Amino acid sequence: MEHPPSQRVLILVTSGPSIPARCAAPFHIATLLACMDAEVTLYLTGEGVQLARREVAESLRAAEGGEPLQHFIRNAKQAGARLLMCRQPGVQFDPATLIAELDEISSGGELAQMILEYERVLTL
Repeated sequence: MEHPPSQRVLILVTSGPSIPARCAAPFHIATLLACMDAEVTLYLTGEGVQLARREVAESLRAAEGGEPLQHFIRNAKQAGARLLMCRQPGVQFDPATLIAELDEISSGGELAQMILEYERVLTL
């Protein structure tokens, strides 16, 4: 029996450190979808770009006493999700300060192409 092609899901991660309670959900949902054989890409944009900073990922918790964000990012990556970050024009950063799980830094044009091509686009 032939398997249907996997659906591609793009999750735009726009929440950041100013709203910690919203930061783990995109990665948790990505993990669930990837485990259901969806092809999942997480795209950090806006304030979500801050989540790629190691110091933020290691210390930010969605719930008091909960796991740090890094835990949810690692689970999503282990399940097969890709993690991209939007290149912010004019903003300089040291690549050494970013999490190892980041697959690449991408452009707005690449994001626009994915929005048009993917079957599902979620903004969290």
